[in-house]
Amino acid sequence: MLKLRPLFLAASLVGAVSLSLASEPVNGSFTASKACELYSSFAKQKNPDGLQTTVGSSYAVKEINKPGDYGWLRVDVPNANPSLRWVARDCGTAQLDQAVETQGNQAQSDSRRQDRSSNTSNSGSRQAMCSTANQEDSYVLAITWQPGFCEHFPYHGKKPECDAINSGKLKIANLTLHGLWPNKKECGINYGNCPGTPLKLSADTVSHIEKWMPNFRFETKFGEYEWSKHGVCQSRDADTYFRTAAAAVEEVNNSAIGKFIVSHAGQSFTANEFFDMVKKQEGEKVAGNILLSCVDGKYLQEIRLKLPVHFETGKGLEKLVGDADGFGRQVDKCGNQIVVEASGKNR
Repeated sequence: MLKLRPLFLAASLVGAVSLSLASEPVNGSFTASKACELYSSFAKQKNPDGLQTTVGSSYAVKEINKPGDYGWLRVDVPNANPSLRWVARDCGTAQLDQAVETQGNQAQSDSRRQDRSSNTSNSGSRQAMCSTANQEDSYVLAITWQPGFCEHFPYHGKKPECDAINSGKLKIANLTLHGLWPNKKECGINYGNCPGTPLKLSADTVSHIEKWMPNFRFETKFGEYEWSKHGVCQSRDADTYFRTAAAAVEEVNNSAIGKFIVSHAGQSFTANEFFDMVKKQEGEKVAGNILLSCVDGKYLQEIRLKLPVHFETGKGLEKLVGDADGFGRQVDKCGNQIVVEASGKNR
């Protein structure tokens, strides 16, 4: 028995640690404001069927990853297997009942309630700060490789540009605009949704933008979403905002970066090959302000550039990125080989 006691003690300690890190059951709803991964395991970034949230859809919440300042919610996704999936808190808005108290005495419970009240108050102040216009301290220019996006994003017939690309009716051979996102350091990736007016664009602007945002060839729904989420948080009017964003994308498209990506359509490259090319052709500073984003671990979906508040277009990429702080990493969800899908249906 004496030999078993250390093992029993160790097991007890492991159990105690596991309890302290356990998720907490809750009831409520979560409404998605953007398309985000639905993970079976967020720690391992496992998404077996590539499911993403649908913008505007609500999901029943079953638990959160930890009490208080949680970062992940476990939601019920009908017809998914498994049906319970984890989604990032910043993907939308949660309305939760009071979390179930699972452990601790009454004093601990009271303390946790006070912490939650403080977190709620702080969260409210933070939310107000992060949805106040003209507070940005940088921008992210999100540029899409549209064939890769349309091939691997489960858009379910809701994006006419993807239907046209995958059917072969529309050929895309240039980088396109996802969005120009004003950022505020204290808000992380959550600066947005400021009070503002609905999108109104001149016919001339719509015609000008459609090459750079293919959805504009058919409708302006994606532009409306980007405006209501990001555009309203900066001071440019809608026409100027979209034209400025398009000018920045065009500059990247005409640079060594754009030429490299287009020349590799239907092929692949490594991250080292790409960034070595950027350093040689555009400089170290530009290379440090770029992030490549992939889907399914290898398919190029997006190129993101960090820009300063007062960025300049038409003067080269070094002027475009200016003195903005870089991302601190080069790739997101990309493996060793990065595949550039050719325009058209590939499955």
